[in-house]
Amino acid sequence: MKPISERVKEKPWLGWLLFFTTMVVVFLLGLLASSIVERRSEAVFAYTPQVEHERWEPRHEVWGRSFPHQFERAMATRDTSFRSKYHGSAHWDMLEENPRMVILWANYPFSKDYNQGRGHAYAVEDLYATLRTGAPVDGNDSPMPATCWTCKSSDVPRMMNQLGPEAFYAKSWEEMGHEIVNPVGCADCHDATDMSLRITRPALIEAFERRGVNIHEATHQEKRSLACAQCHVEYYFKGEGNYLVLPWDKGLEIENVIAYFDEIQFTDWVHGISKAPMLKAQHPDYELFMEGIHAQRGLACADCHMGYISEGGLKFTDHKVQSPLNNIDRTCQVCHREAERELMQNVYERQDKIFEIKTRLEKLLVRAHMEAGKAWELNASPEEMEGALMDIRHAQMMWDYVAASHGAAFHAPIESTRILAKGVEIAQNARLKLSNILNSKGHTQPVPYPPIETKARAQEFIGLDMDKLEQEKNRFMDIVVPKWLKMAREREAEYPVNNL
Repeated sequence: MKPISERVKEKPWLGWLLFFTTMVVVFLLGLLASSIVERRSEAVFAYTPQVEHERWEPRHEVWGRSFPHQFERAMATRDTSFRSKYHGSAHWDMLEENPRMVILWANYPFSKDYNQGRGHAYAVEDLYATLRTGAPVDGNDSPMPATCWTCKSSDVPRMMNQLGPEAFYAKSWEEMGHEIVNPVGCADCHDATDMSLRITRPALIEAFERRGVNIHEATHQEKRSLACAQCHVEYYFKGEGNYLVLPWDKGLEIENVIAYFDEIQFTDWVHGISKAPMLKAQHPDYELFMEGIHAQRGLACADCHMGYISEGGLKFTDHKVQSPLNNIDRTCQVCHREAERELMQNVYERQDKIFEIKTRLEKLLVRAHMEAGKAWELNASPEEMEGALMDIRHAQMMWDYVAASHGAAFHAPIESTRILAKGVEIAQNARLKLSNILNSKGHTQPVPYPPIETKARAQEFIGLDMDKLEQEKNRFMDIVVPKWLKMAREREAEYPVNNL
């Protein structure tokens, strides 16, 4: 084979071809090297603070000046376009979809208004708008305490630091209206000095302390769930000061929670039809997630609801907290190799089966409440009714523990099925006891099922004047909320924020 030098002498054009080919390769390698250096530099300086602010800074956009990628994704929680078969970020009326819940919550604020939750960016707005917080205008008070703000805003850590948790909880809801204006944000979960995860809600820390666990010693992976557990848990308001408490002293399982409430004789409200001393589950997402296979395999909430995302040379946690079904390629398929359609169908199959048994329990509870109401009409005594009413209390709490939890049917399908099945059994026992009471009073005909084909009919049946409630709320939104926001803007204009 001839050397290249001899070939070039014979064919001069070959030399020029080699020269230009070499130049192109060198140029492309230069571009690659430049890109690598640029991306590495971008990654190095991505977490360099651009502004200096105090530890309890509540404004999301101030933190966003140092962390623009995370801020942009967090703001994307305003996207309400995704609705899965049972959940998602879209806004819809849950009472209209399921009027049975109006009867189940008769005489409780949830019978007035209950919507599918939207993204974190709407946390404060939705609390303003819900009928459950009343219409504190013209000297009227809200029926809710300031404790209801606890999980809605990054202003809450600031106010708890300023007032102390006990004093914060003891205030009324409207007293804090001009202070609580920023939705869930960076300050809720991150330390301003190094951006490490931190727990800002004392109720979670106190719940673990009562069980002999120091939450501050949790691993980073554990904190990727505990940060969510600050709010996505079952809780209640204790005493006249409405102190926020997680009922975990006996354990996180539903039977332990019910036993805790029974022992302290706590009641959320007395049912408007059955007069049963009721319990209302909030959203025990963490408790049920910990019962499922994903938690047992070491996954955290953030692994599925805040999957990693790459932009340029950066890889960071996606702060658009959302259903994993809206980005299966970056959540489920990180571990599972099945097709997206198959994975989504797997989720729906579990949800469908649990929805079926949940619906059965709802219908049994509606009938039990109506039968108890009839027994009271026939002058049943409190002693006769006690056993049946406690069964209603326990069965409905079991229903609510699953129904109120976001994603329970997927997080822990086996445990959810067990809880609902036990609830069905207890509800049947309640109806059997009520049947014996009704028979003893000479009533042998079935108690009619209530006219609840729609939310409006169900609310009318339990005596709610929805027109009045909505008119009062509209006045509150028009008169009070703008004043709160104006006061907040004036106060925040004085916050120190220094460029670095």
